[in-house]
Amino acid sequence: MNGVLALLYCVSLRQEINYKDCVGMDTGSEDNIMKDKRSPSQLEALWKEKDLVDGKISDAMVVIMRTNGCCWAKTGGCTMCGYRQASVRGVTEEDLNRQLDAALSKYDGEPFVKIYTSGSFFDENEIPEAIRERVFREFSECSRILVESRPEFVTTELMEAMPKSLTVALGLESSDPDILKISINKGFTHEDSRRAGLIIKNAGLAVRTYLLLKPPFLTERAAIEDAVNSALFADEFSDEISINPLNVQKGTYAERLWRAGDLRSPWIWSLVEVIKRSSGNVGSRIMSSPSGGGTQRGVHNCGVCDVKLLEAIEKFSFSQNIADLEIQCECKGSWQIYMDSERLLGTASDLDRRFENDLAVKE
Repeated sequence: MNGVLALLYCVSLRQEINYKDCVGMDTGSEDNIMKDKRSPSQLEALWKEKDLVDGKISDAMVVIMRTNGCCWAKTGGCTMCGYRQASVRGVTEEDLNRQLDAALSKYDGEPFVKIYTSGSFFDENEIPEAIRERVFREFSECSRILVESRPEFVTTELMEAMPKSLTVALGLESSDPDILKISINKGFTHEDSRRAGLIIKNAGLAVRTYLLLKPPFLTERAAIEDAVNSALFADEFSDEISINPLNVQKGTYAERLWRAGDLRSPWIWSLVEVIKRSSGNVGSRIMSSPSGGGTQRGVHNCGVCDVKLLEAIEKFSFSQNIADLEIQCECKGSWQIYMDSERLLGTASDLDRRFENDLAVKE
């Protein structure tokens, strides 16, 4: 039994995890997740950023829509996902049209538009067909449109009807079935993602695959190996592979572990290691845009080198030049010692907090 499986086996013996009980755990109420006080006709967020279009750095508009929510989140959802917080109850087609009106009022002709729903764009309980068609019609002049979906909503018939400018993002997270089931509670298998990815590719569309670096219960070294192996698996059906380090979001099972000192978000050095080992070994573009980077909840190092390394990762995501990642800091040795200590102690707990005997989390 390898280290990852042994660790997960110990977890499964210690407790039977009821992920549904963790929904809205900070208040014990589902009302905390489906925040009815917020207007269903308003966007959750909108901002502008840079991304690649036809190999060139271009402007992109990012839109996060409020919908009725991810179908999987309503049954408990993924252990690390707090995006259910962007959902509200009773969102109508009229509400979604008003949200689109708001997005169009901010649109300045960016060639890349990303439409996120905190769930699945192809789930008609979130995005009805009429809204989906309006999105593609309004942004028909865009060079790239990106949406996200769980694999169960991806069908050959549907993908063949999509505009060729479309990129579909799939949250594979890991190619290890035990990690998907126990660490992440993903609700589908790695083969489900592969099936969906191949359908999308065969329809002449692009695929961006998300991988999760350091799911709950994994040590730093096990997390690195899992991400590298998952990138190799995803390469067959991906154009882009986005390495997403764990960011501890509010109201999640991961946050419960983190507050108890049983989880540390990954080191930035681990992210750099995954990128270096994947680059050149896969044909897909390797990228990463860490959420919460440099904070205790997100991917972080010693605090001295964090900003410089995160900027280097952003630069690499565009250039694909490994030389951009050649940053040095004394804490790299601490990272290596940390991984050795995890191996010797057989734990994925936050060792720094354990050794200091201070589990108080400072925001």
